[in-house]
This record gives sequence, C-alpha cells and structure tokens, in this order.
Amino acid sequence: MQTPRTTEWPTLVIVALCYTLFALATIVVPVYSLLAATLLLAFTIALHSSLQHEVLHGHPFPKQWMSDLLVFPAIGLIFSFERFRKSHLDHHTDTNLTDPYDDPESNYLAPEQWNGLGRLARTLLKFNNILLGRMLIGPLIGTTVFIKKDILSMLRGDKEIIHAYALHALGLVPVIWWMNTVATIPFWAYLIAAYGGLSLLKIRTFLEHRANESVRGRTVVIEDQGPLAFLFLNNNYHAVHHMHPHIAWYDLPKQYMDRRSFYLAHNERYVYKGYIEIFWRYLFKAKDPVPHPLMKSESDARKK
Repeated sequence: MQTPRTTEWPTLVIVALCYTLFALATIVVPVYSLLAATLLLAFTIALHSSLQHEVLHGHPFPKQWMSDLLVFPAIGLIFSFERFRKSHLDHHTDTNLTDPYDDPESNYLAPEQWNGLGRLARTLLKFNNILLGRMLIGPLIGTTVFIKKDILSMLRGDKEIIHAYALHALGLVPVIWWMNTVATIPFWAYLIAAYGGLSLLKIRTFLEHRANESVRGRTVVIEDQGPLAFLFLNNNYHAVHHMHPHIAWYDLPKQYMDRRSFYLAHNERYVYKGYIEIFWRYLFKAKDPVPHPLMKSESDARKK
C-alpha cells in the first residue's frame, strides 16, 4: 500500500457530502417522510463504508491517522472498521482469492463445509447465492458468521480483535449521542437503514470474484458509471483496484479506459457492461455453486 502524495480533495468532498446526507436523513427528512429518510440513510451508510474502503487503502491524507478520523464515527453500527481493515487487506493477497479458508471475503465454502450442512442451511445458502437472496439475507448471514468468529477469538484472548472492538465501541459514542440529542429518526428505522446499507453493499460484492484456475482471472470489471458506481466509489473496476490499490477512486475509470484492452486481457475478460445486466442475469439465478467448484477435497482447498 502506497501513501498518497498529497491530500485528495475529491475524497474530502465526498466525506462532506456523506455526513451532510447523514444529517439530512436523521434530522430533516424524517419530518416529511420516514420511508425516504430510511432509504437515504441506507444509501449514506453504504457510501460511508465505501469511504472506509478508501481510507484503509491510504486515502485521502498523507497521514493515516488523519484519514482514519474521517470515518471514525461508526454510523453503520455493526462492523468494526479495524476488523474491516484487517480482513480486507488480507483479502488483497490475490493468490488466496475465493479460497474458503484463506480469503476472508470469499463467498464459497469448501466441499467438506458444504457436505456437513443440513438441509435448511443448504437451502438458505442457495437462496443467498442469487442476487435477490444476497440482498435480503446476505447481510444477516455474513454478519453472523463474521462476528461469531470474532467473539470466539476474543474469548480465546485475541488482543488485536479485542482492541478493534474497543475502538468500534468508541466510534459508536458520537452516533449514540447524535441519536439521543439531535436526530428525529426513530432508532428502529436507523436499524433498518443499517441493514439496508449492508444490503446495497452486497450488490457490489456479489460477483467481484469468481473461482478460476488463473489468479488474474478471478477479479471482475463492471463497466458502469451510474449511481451504483458512485455509491461504491468506482470499486466496480475491481480488477484495476486489485492491481493498483493505491489509486484513488476518482482515477479508476480513466485508468481503466486508457488501458481497457490490457485489463480485459489480464482478467481473462471477466467483465459486465453494468449493474442492469447483473440484475437481469442474476436476480433470480446463481452465478456459481456454493461449494468451491475447483476444490474437490480439503487438501485441494488448502493448496489454493
């Protein structure tokens, strides 16, 4: 990870926009429409997560602690930023991409994991494997699995994870103060919005990576420059991001378009024209099986 050369002002503009939207969604809009406020807050929480992604990659300030402060308030409520940082940077070990054991963001299971599940769990995971299911129950499944592992690790005395959740608790303090003293949106609507924010993010992560023998062919490009691309801060150019994680979000489209043929050759043309195509193709259809299709045994999984 490289440190940015100078302060990245476009990112600071998005930070200001994000917190302005947060204020509008929690104070002003609920007076007129609780539904609109909840939807706007869900969008804002997803945007805040995208900003956290920028920050953990070293943007927008030359000094990391200054960048961290920008996203310190835990407006998403659920996930620890420090845990997100650690798991996501581990995910950037490209040789491990999609590995059920070594890639923290893999949506695949190893064959032994899949074979050990009951009928209900398999049914839920199959539903979670279509885009509609990923948006509806994906946040619940992903959150439950992730936090359960973290709780077990903390019970075993993992000081790094304990420290991460202590910081997360501090990040909740300004949010709780805001809700108790300033906000007009009810807390139950805030909880729905927090879930909705995770649901929006599941659109981005649904097919970011695929099982592929070649490491370079595992990461997608989605040639979209619409509202969802903005919400995800151009992380839809995901193959470009994995090759150049130091590049700021606003430079990714040009970086891709200037060398489009190179990137498509590099990722073996794992590409979609936009999110409309993805919804059309996968809203009710799975892209891949749940068990990793290239792993036949646990020994295979450990070698990936």
